[in-house]
Amino acid sequence: MKTIKLIVILALITTNYTQGQEKQNKETTKSNDIMKTYVIERIIPGAGDLTAEQLKGISQTSCNVLKEMGPKIEWQHSYVTNDKVYCVYKAENKTLIEEHAKRGGFPANSISEVATIISPETAK
Repeated sequence: MKTIKLIVILALITTNYTQGQEKQNKETTKSNDIMKTYVIERIIPGAGDLTAEQLKGISQTSCNVLKEMGPKIEWQHSYVTNDKVYCVYKAENKTLIEEHAKRGGFPANSISEVATIISPETAK
C-alpha cells in the first residue's frame, strides 16, 4: 500500500512539474513572438580600425543602456566593417531601437525589420 501511495505522489509531482515546464515554455515562446528582429546600420568612419579596448568600451556602454531599458530589447551581435557597424537586435518595436541609440550616443543610420531569414538550407 505504501508503494502505491509513493507512486501516486511521484506521478502527481511529475505531472505538476511537466505542466509547469509547459507553461513556462509557452510564456517564453509568447514573449519571443512579440520580439521582432532588426538590422541596424551605423555609419562610423574608421570602425574597422577600432581597437579591442575601444570595441569593449562601446559594447559595455550598449549593454549598460540595454540593462536600463529592460527585457523588451536585446542585442544579438554586430558585424564591424571598415566604416560601418551592422547590429542585429531583437526588440518589440523600432522605437526601442531608436531609444537605445539615443541613450548610448550611437548612430542608427538605418533600422530595418527582418521579414524572413534565408540560408543555404533554404535552397534544399
